[in-house]
Amino acid sequence: MASELWYYSKQGSIESHAEPVAVTNPKETEGDIDDAFVKYGQSSDVQDDGPPSSPGSDGGTLGTLEFSLLYNSNNSTLQCTIIRSRGLKAMDSNGLSDPYVKLHLLPGASKSNKLRTKTIHKTLNPEWNETLTYHGISMEDMMKKTIRLAVLDEDAFGYDFIGETCVPLKKLRAMQPRNFNVYLESQVEEQEDDLLSNDRGKVLLSLKYNSNKQALTVGIVRCAGLAAMDTNGYSDPYVKIYLKPDPGKKSKFKTAVKKKTLNPDFNEEFIYEIKLSDLAKKTLELTVWDKDIGKANDFIGGVQLSINSKGERLKHWYDALKNPNQRIERWHTLSAEMIPE
Repeated sequence: MASELWYYSKQGSIESHAEPVAVTNPKETEGDIDDAFVKYGQSSDVQDDGPPSSPGSDGGTLGTLEFSLLYNSNNSTLQCTIIRSRGLKAMDSNGLSDPYVKLHLLPGASKSNKLRTKTIHKTLNPEWNETLTYHGISMEDMMKKTIRLAVLDEDAFGYDFIGETCVPLKKLRAMQPRNFNVYLESQVEEQEDDLLSNDRGKVLLSLKYNSNKQALTVGIVRCAGLAAMDTNGYSDPYVKIYLKPDPGKKSKFKTAVKKKTLNPDFNEEFIYEIKLSDLAKKTLELTVWDKDIGKANDFIGGVQLSINSKGERLKHWYDALKNPNQRIERWHTLSAEMIPE
């Protein structure tokens, strides 16, 4: 006789580093989970580049840019600290500029791949000392992507390009900050691959099975790099989760809608009361949507976790079931394919 499934939601902050809780008289053993997987699924130092490099075709007349990059493999973030520029080219009639720095993670045409500093007015030697952070950056991203840093002059009706530099991320070592001080170069034309990028983004998901309460807590922490679905270059995203099979579809929950963003913070939790042995037979479906008014919502991307998943999805699901009372958090890449009901 099938066990009855109870479910409810709890919204609020999620602690980033919950301490593991000791298991008290666990009702099911780790061996049960291994058996279930066999039965129902498949087996399971600061570096410095020193003084500015040699000037490019512009002979150094565009100015220099000093910045540092740090990849933190523990929380999958890339931090870029924009320090200062010196000797920038004057773009305004007063002989000065109003410079700011724009970052672009390539390949990828989405606005979520672009970050910018504040503008420093009327200067050719701006000091920013501002740190910009990309979330959800994997080791695979570090091997394939390049960061472009462009210095621009802000105008009332747009901007003037001053100069740029590019750094392949594979030059960085995890947990080791690297400083750069380089001459700016002329603008490089965007590659076709950048414009055709079909990235749907990533989601940071946490799972914790409480053996005492016999309940699974699913945490929707944040998304990063979501695809833009609206004409303004943004989306109004929300997340739906569904623990299936569930013929009555009573296990569906959704987060609040976040307006005009491609990097939303949700920090919402949803709880399913279910036996561990029954959970091993379930699939957790997560989909991200763009909220629209007066028409159907747009599907952005989705991911499924179960004992029939592969790679990081399988590992996350298995680790959560194998290690009750521990909160396990991982990034997952969203698929552009619609998930059938």
